[in-house]
Amino acid sequence: MKAIQLHYPPEWAHCYGCGYLNAHGLHLKTYWNPERQLAETRFTPSPHHTAIPGFVYGGLLASLVDCHSTASAAAAKAAAEGVNLEENPLRFVTASLKVDYLRPTPLGPELYLVGRAREVKGKKVVVETELYAEGALTVRGEAVLVQITEGFGQPRSAPGAG
Repeated sequence: MKAIQLHYPPEWAHCYGCGYLNAHGLHLKTYWNPERQLAETRFTPSPHHTAIPGFVYGGLLASLVDCHSTASAAAAKAAAEGVNLEENPLRFVTASLKVDYLRPTPLGPELYLVGRAREVKGKKVVVETELYAEGALTVRGEAVLVQITEGFGQPRSAPGAG
């Protein structure tokens, strides 16, 4: 099974968290579980992802929730509409992100993230993501994601130019 992020076309694959073209990025990979209608990711933080000795930096945890949620949105929308991501890649960006840190996340063990779409409506998907360390829920996030279309991120002409 191919990771959802690997379906992104090159112009949409530079994200620090999940972009396969970002040489310095995290290269997060998310997989859709069609039987359970959810997306799953595993990630092992490195020692430099430290907040205080023994614990993961909160910014990294928020980034993981963010990038996992965007991929979860693409997979959930594809599943809801019967779209094949290989033939019709979908890419989402974050409009809103709420992250709740429920307990310190230990540095060392592999982290497990699971994302479920709560709402799929037009170009908007709302995803709830949970992050677990050693089987314990440590972070919960909610993201509102918006589907991007061809030409996203291209420079626009200034008003009145042309």
